[in-house]
Amino acid sequence: MASKSKIPTPITVIVIVIIVAAIATWLLPAGEYYKLSYNDNTFTISNGKTVPCTQHTLDSLHIRIKLEKFKNGDIRKPVAIPGTYHQLKKNRQGPLNVSQAPIKGIYDTVDIIFFILIIGGFITIFNQTGAMEKGMAYLSHLMKGKEAWLIVIVTFFFTFCGSTEGMAEEGLVFYPILVPLFLAAGYDLLVPVAVIFAGCNIGNLTSFSNPFSTIIASNAAGINWADGFYERILAFLVTSGLLIWYIVRYAQKVKKDPTKSLVYKIDGNVQSPFPVISKTDEEKPKLGRKNAFLLILFFGTIFTMIGGVLFYDWWLLEMTTVFLVSSVLIAFIVRMPEKVFIESFVKGVQSLVSVALLVGVARGVTIVLNDGHITDTILYYAANAVGTMSPVIFIVALLGLYLFLTLFISSSSGMAVLTMPVFGALSVIVGVPGKEIVNAYNFGMGIMYFLAPTGLILPSLMMVNVSIKAWLRFVYPLMIMLTIICVAFLIVGVLWNK
Repeated sequence: MASKSKIPTPITVIVIVIIVAAIATWLLPAGEYYKLSYNDNTFTISNGKTVPCTQHTLDSLHIRIKLEKFKNGDIRKPVAIPGTYHQLKKNRQGPLNVSQAPIKGIYDTVDIIFFILIIGGFITIFNQTGAMEKGMAYLSHLMKGKEAWLIVIVTFFFTFCGSTEGMAEEGLVFYPILVPLFLAAGYDLLVPVAVIFAGCNIGNLTSFSNPFSTIIASNAAGINWADGFYERILAFLVTSGLLIWYIVRYAQKVKKDPTKSLVYKIDGNVQSPFPVISKTDEEKPKLGRKNAFLLILFFGTIFTMIGGVLFYDWWLLEMTTVFLVSSVLIAFIVRMPEKVFIESFVKGVQSLVSVALLVGVARGVTIVLNDGHITDTILYYAANAVGTMSPVIFIVALLGLYLFLTLFISSSSGMAVLTMPVFGALSVIVGVPGKEIVNAYNFGMGIMYFLAPTGLILPSLMMVNVSIKAWLRFVYPLMIMLTIICVAFLIVGVLWNK
């Protein structure tokens, strides 16, 4: 029997893209835009010329960026000067260049890589304490008989964790806790999937401080990740509210009439893979002061990172340090033996090595394009293609592009470093704020991730014995509504900044 074709892993896809990029250096003409750099209250053009550091200079060069964006550090990378594209001698990239590109990419992103690895250690150390699971069990007991409110609270918790620290795989540990509870309340097996998986995914869709998407994407686009922070907060509240309403509406309908369940209609009388709640399960679980303090420390770590970046100009070094120190504090509080702490922390680091490597390997694409002097050539032809396209049409088209790309690259960090350098530079030429480019990337990936086969939806459905057909029937109206909301946010964001 012939084997089924499989979608390559994200790293394989990006390596293929590196090879395609190298081939493109043989086919496309080499060229570049002159770049404008800011350093110590001075503007320097890449041709060696120094120009006055004024808004008039930016306007005369047709660069649609306010001067204060350079001075306060929002714009960190050299900016292409529209209308200055000129051809260069070709620098074709061969097998040796392709082989070196991933290594150069890792060197180039070492600060981001260490940030990701330390977060992996932090999450594993915290999960070792069991505080999160005990907190969920305690909350579940308190809300017994008020499960609709439990849906509201727990879904918001997952959306918050998804938006702040990129919770995804960690959500799988909550199915044994929530599935029995929701079934006992009269709901079906789709409800816990919607609460956990869709909750995390809605959070990732807005990602107001997610280090694996917004921070990496903003860094790759050359802007401060805090730019657009309040807009993403608003989008987070709107989309979280929509999801909560959608789940509660469905759950209450199933509780009133079990035959309305999509699981029952499509999959039949499916049995729960987890033990049901019995009368003997009435004993109130104890949270304890230590677990309560650990939960406060967990959320305090996230808020400290956000506050440091917003008010004290922190960046990757300081943010990484926060998670490292917090990991040590957690180990001290629970009196974790030194050997166990080191082993657990290293295990957490190992769990995110693939994500970290993906960031470096993906940066290799940019290195090949830059070394081959065709990055600006691509921008030049893209700029010509959208030269008559309004910023509003451009940003909507970009959302559609990310919807498509997510089917093949489900890694948010990989997608960010692969596409943001190109679209971040193009946004300046088109006149679209960089933060809206980042938002289009987040929105597009978040919407399509509900279906992406390379993501977590298939493992999530397998955990509760629900078919993909039942999930599609449940989620497609939500995806349509989310698309409309995201398009509206992007259009308003573009028009608001004109």
